[in-house]
Amino acid sequence: MNKNTPLNTGKHPDLKIEVAIIGAGTSGLYTAYRLVTDKKFKASEVQIFDMNNKLGGRLESVVMPGMNFWGELGGMRYLTSQEIVTTLIEGYPLTEEDPAKRTPVLKDKMTPVPFPMGDPTKLLMYLRKERFKQDAWDVAQKEGKKLATRYYLNDDDYGFSSDQLFNKIIYDVLMADPWVAQKYSDKIIKGDSIYDYSFKLTSEDWDDIKPKLVYNFPNSPYDRRKVNDLGFWNLIKDQISQEGYEFVANAGGYYSNTINWNSAEAFPYMVGDFSAGTIYKTIEEGYDSIAYAVANSYMEHDGACIWSENKLLTFTKEHPLIHTHKYQLTFLNLKTNTTWNVYANKLVLAMPRKSLELLDQNNFFFNINENSVLNTNIRSVIMEPAFKILMGFEYPWWKEKQLDIDSGHSITDLPMRQCYYFGTDPQTNNSMLLGSYGDMETETFWKALSDDKLLFEVRAAKSASLTELHELDDVQATQMMVDELMNQLRELHGPDVTIPDPYVTYFKDWTDEPFGAGYHAWKAGYSVENVMPYMRKPVADESIHIIGEAYSDQQGWVEGAFCEAEKMLQEHFGMHRPIWLSPTYYLGW
Repeated sequence: MNKNTPLNTGKHPDLKIEVAIIGAGTSGLYTAYRLVTDKKFKASEVQIFDMNNKLGGRLESVVMPGMNFWGELGGMRYLTSQEIVTTLIEGYPLTEEDPAKRTPVLKDKMTPVPFPMGDPTKLLMYLRKERFKQDAWDVAQKEGKKLATRYYLNDDDYGFSSDQLFNKIIYDVLMADPWVAQKYSDKIIKGDSIYDYSFKLTSEDWDDIKPKLVYNFPNSPYDRRKVNDLGFWNLIKDQISQEGYEFVANAGGYYSNTINWNSAEAFPYMVGDFSAGTIYKTIEEGYDSIAYAVANSYMEHDGACIWSENKLLTFTKEHPLIHTHKYQLTFLNLKTNTTWNVYANKLVLAMPRKSLELLDQNNFFFNINENSVLNTNIRSVIMEPAFKILMGFEYPWWKEKQLDIDSGHSITDLPMRQCYYFGTDPQTNNSMLLGSYGDMETETFWKALSDDKLLFEVRAAKSASLTELHELDDVQATQMMVDELMNQLRELHGPDVTIPDPYVTYFKDWTDEPFGAGYHAWKAGYSVENVMPYMRKPVADESIHIIGEAYSDQQGWVEGAFCEAEKMLQEHFGMHRPIWLSPTYYLGW
């Protein structure tokens, strides 16, 4: 797997091309790869521009000194139900059980491996200063008991795990709508146990339900309102009380799942991505390999170029000198701090919300007086902060006999929220932990510590020299942050566990520009079925397109970025579905 993709940090003043793609994240790279490999354009006519010095956008895999495996600072896994990303990694057809008999799509070989979620009989849950094993609810339920926690749940919610409560809420709301109950009751199933709900709804079913679903609870302030117009926090509180909300928000591990985002969009997300039976995989060579593999397939073609460290400032139509090309793009070359122009006939903005907002908002396209609908729709998503702290330890202390944890993640209501036990190098015994998976309101807790000037002092470990470690000085978490995180790790795991200090850290805050967020969520009240296709071509007589994870129906996933790019290519570039993608795979609105 080659991650040394050549990037051009220079410039080519007055470059004339057909398609300018802004953003070398997964949606931008995929667009270039498809346009060129399907011979829609020559590679010299399709060029990619990015202000960063690496590929992959919010994917970033790193190897820490003293360890011979990859850790993830950004996106880190995929679902096997996500067909584009799975096929690009694993080949096609996916129905072929033997991977050796599948035909690869990309030249670079990637090694799919399970993303281990660990053993719930060993993994911890630490809530309101009380420690459980993650299977404690199941154990109690099998014995006919209800697990008592320090949350004062409603009588009919008492004893449910957070996952079970999410399912119960979604079941009750769906079945309270007579139309949904009549049409889909065979796919919305209540089991024999009071805790057991299952949903066999396809993505197409959900897209049928989401815009129409009505909230039918006569004693509620939200009675008869569209679920699409309700915030998820509002709905959860109405169903299971504020105390119930606190429980599912804390025990679920992600505050971003329970913020006040669009309830209709939250429903399939909660029963699909975070339910039992979901199969996660990752790439042994690091999850950002998917971006590099797509980029390399584009770069194989003569004239292909990825202009890195070139920041788009603005684009205009009024350029009297060039009559052959529709748009003039002005870039700032970050190496030389000088500007240069590129001329293109089509513009693909493969960018999240914050990156779009950093562009010149007074130009003809973004001007609020000209395009108020675009302005409103750009802000139809919530920017969800996310940051990660990888920590290197000299041995896997979580595998010691008191814990005996192999992999997976422990969850807490402390500001660290989750830690993932990432892996151990068999040669050195050095081990990696994702020390915090902060999101939403915990972000301000860590931001105050990350702004401190005193950085963590790396120290030598087996096969990790100080020289090598000092190369990571500028990505160390602050000493205060590490000290605070160690306190929380020790509190989460309990007084019987001895946790050593790390020898190295790696800190990434995705709220930093140009990303502005780790991932995105639709706001309540927006018609997502209209906004998604709108963003792919916001202005009828302009060849300007906006794609990416932010405005997809799989926010937070690479697949969302790929699906938006693929739909844009089919709708606005006249391209056919690729032969490697099954004809029945649903790409969404």
